[in-house]
Amino acid sequence: MSYDIAELPEDGEPITVADEDTGELDVPANPIIPIIHGDGIGTDVGPAAQQVLDAAAEATGRSIAWMRVYAGESAREKYDENMPEETVRAIREHRVAIKGPLTTPVGSGFRSLNVALRKVLDLYANVRPTYHLDGVPSPVKNPEEMDMITFRENTEDVYAGIEWEAGTDEVEKVREFVEDEMGADGVIHDGPVGIGIKPITEFGSKRLIREAIDYAVANGRDSVTLVHKGNIMKFTEGQFRDWGYEVAEEEYGDDVVTEDELWEEYDGEQPDGTVVVKDRIADNMLQQLLTRTSDYSVIATMNLNGDYMSDAAGAQIGGLGIAPGVNFGHGKALAEPVHGSAPKYAGQDKVNPTAMILSGREMLDYLGWSDAADLVRDAVEAQISSGRVTYDLERQIEGGEKLATSEFAEEVVERIHDLA
Repeated sequence: MSYDIAELPEDGEPITVADEDTGELDVPANPIIPIIHGDGIGTDVGPAAQQVLDAAAEATGRSIAWMRVYAGESAREKYDENMPEETVRAIREHRVAIKGPLTTPVGSGFRSLNVALRKVLDLYANVRPTYHLDGVPSPVKNPEEMDMITFRENTEDVYAGIEWEAGTDEVEKVREFVEDEMGADGVIHDGPVGIGIKPITEFGSKRLIREAIDYAVANGRDSVTLVHKGNIMKFTEGQFRDWGYEVAEEEYGDDVVTEDELWEEYDGEQPDGTVVVKDRIADNMLQQLLTRTSDYSVIATMNLNGDYMSDAAGAQIGGLGIAPGVNFGHGKALAEPVHGSAPKYAGQDKVNPTAMILSGREMLDYLGWSDAADLVRDAVEAQISSGRVTYDLERQIEGGEKLATSEFAEEVVERIHDLA
């Protein structure tokens, strides 16, 4: 492995694949982990997360050999391009990485770099855990009822990016084909129109839903809910639901029961050790997150629904400044916070690094370092409960004390040392 600009650390070993069929990894005690600090506030939260993750690794007898790689603004400075090939190659070769937020212009400019990384690396599952930490202010009465993990498909639906701009020759060809050849005359209003295609495949749906069910079975979760708008989009979102039930019924045997079977065969009493697979319409699900929060454990859904769902769930536990995320592929993972780059706060040593830190916690868990991952969560929760927090939380906590990003990270590190 050689790189032109990125530097390969000398004190680390690469992660390798132990089983090609399952994607199981062989993780050394000192793995090389590529990291992209990111744009905007990434310059603040990236180093803060590194500091905390280093402490958790060291407290459990391990170490991380960080490999700085670049995308977005930092890549333009070093490579004169947004997504250098060697950044992609470094993540692909080293299997597990973490990144901060990358800026995407709205309505113009380059396409999302976050999406580009997920697609080029085939990181098909965007996984967003949502749980409440003691001490975090929340707009709901019982935020502790939220303990949900969303599996959001990462390569299809709106991320497929098949669309044609209003006023172009291409969109008029599509309109003509849809109206004249496909029998949809009169469906599209006269005048300028933008048209997009929303692909949902059996392959993409089933591998995402398998990830969700596998997670539920392995972690003792009681249900997987397929979220869709199949009452309207019957052959895309409705098909996602149908393929989900096919996977559950054909591949998981006695490990799962459907919600219909639960009531028809078990009178509503869930058999021990099983996962209930059910489905909900997307708009109804958004209100049930508030009204029946504890009924939902693992969500499997398409791309756009998953974005809405996980952000709404994040609001219930204190906002996106707390919300972690990670992208899974076959034998590879890229952790990243849910929040954006917030460029107006860049370099001010001000923002909350918790989402980036907890995304790192998901990365540690993926490595099989559950003891280090637990230390990170416990230390962050203890720090927030103390009231010594960054400005976003301090202004909501009576008697809170405001810390800089770097100060918050330093105190979390101290708590890791105390807990270890």
